[in-house]
Amino acid sequence: MSTPEKNRRRQVHLAAHFPGVNNTTVWSDPAAGSHIDIESFVHFARTAERAKFDFLFLAEGLRLREQNDQIYDLDVVGRPDTFTVLAALAEVTSHLGLTGTINSTFNEPVEVARQFASLDHLTAGRAAWNVVTSWDEFTGQNFRRGGYLAKDARYTRAREFLDAAQRLWDSWDDTDIVADKATGRFLRRPDAGAFSYASSQFDITGRFSVPRSPQGRPVIFQAGDSEEGRDFAAETADAIFSRHGTLDAGQQFYADVKGRLARFGREPDELLILPATTFVIGDTDADAADLAHEVRLAQVSGQTAIKFLEQLWNRDLSDHDPDGPLPAVDPIPGENTVAKGRASVRIHRDPRDVAAEWRQLAEAKKLTTRELIVEVTGRQSFIGSAETVADNMIEFVEADACDGFILVPHITPGGLDRFADEVVPLLQERGVHRADYTGTTLRHHLGLADVRPRVGA
Repeated sequence: MSTPEKNRRRQVHLAAHFPGVNNTTVWSDPAAGSHIDIESFVHFARTAERAKFDFLFLAEGLRLREQNDQIYDLDVVGRPDTFTVLAALAEVTSHLGLTGTINSTFNEPVEVARQFASLDHLTAGRAAWNVVTSWDEFTGQNFRRGGYLAKDARYTRAREFLDAAQRLWDSWDDTDIVADKATGRFLRRPDAGAFSYASSQFDITGRFSVPRSPQGRPVIFQAGDSEEGRDFAAETADAIFSRHGTLDAGQQFYADVKGRLARFGREPDELLILPATTFVIGDTDADAADLAHEVRLAQVSGQTAIKFLEQLWNRDLSDHDPDGPLPAVDPIPGENTVAKGRASVRIHRDPRDVAAEWRQLAEAKKLTTRELIVEVTGRQSFIGSAETVADNMIEFVEADACDGFILVPHITPGGLDRFADEVVPLLQERGVHRADYTGTTLRHHLGLADVRPRVGA
């Protein structure tokens, strides 16, 4: 006889990413609002909580991107301070997890551990940290220390940074605060918060100032896709952000990362895989397809197409006609790129091979430069009626392509509304998304085990 647990369908975890000013968002649309006004963040967060999402996610922009030494106004990717925004959203939400991207290359363990422990207290256990590294000197120029690290050193620092932060969080025990008003005794032990940590990157000793928070430590996210990034996630993270949006690519990534967990003494359900997902919903599948095409054209103007082209060709193509064929010249390979601050330029291992593939595709389909860029750059992951989108999402999770999705709408702050109103009820009816929150912490929302202090911390 099957048990109720075996009959229970796999849950689809949902989160929402508030995007910045870039070609993914159609910020010029009349329906779009501010990307920095607090009311935009409040509307977005409340929509996500109304739909019973696990968490809201903020990326990080430590320097405005440049191309050909100029700020490109359709790819600014600016971002107000993460902690300031998340602390403000703590006041207007009660269950939604709050996840912030904080760089391990340009910060110090004590300040970051203190900020996340404080946020976890302010939210009663809803804080999460997306641990990222920085790969380029361009971003490091915004910091007095420079902060640039070679590839073989940045994950060493990230591991030691996270290890040091965990040492700080574990320097307090759940029972350390007695607060006995009758006797006047506040602390159980005089060495609460004492820590000492030495490694190749850090040598710190002192007293951590924030008592143990509701989750013990924030939920840990990671977003790396390199071999080092995948191992880092398998060893240390609770969830990993994925950029693999197709079913096949998702299944390969899912199997690879989950397969690494055993080497670190972990089980498959201890790490969630959540790809960033775009979507377009229509009354019918045909309506959605038409709308998706309009969105893609709005996201890739002629100017944007040229900028994408330059990122692969690594040369100034400002005089190139976006409505004409691809350039006859070949890309210029090398580390010195015309697109500053973009990690995506490193995806193309051999830009000349990619250019050859693009030329073949353009010739076969008779595409202009702009049409080709629309074809090869990111497109909506899910397009269709609410029923189609819900069914496709369930298929991805049940086919082991992911554990859920981080939704990235192309309009803010209202781009999440239709998903919340039309797709979420269908997921709830199918029994794959909660009808209401059953716990108060983000760890509970994500189905993760509670964290206890490490022995000897």
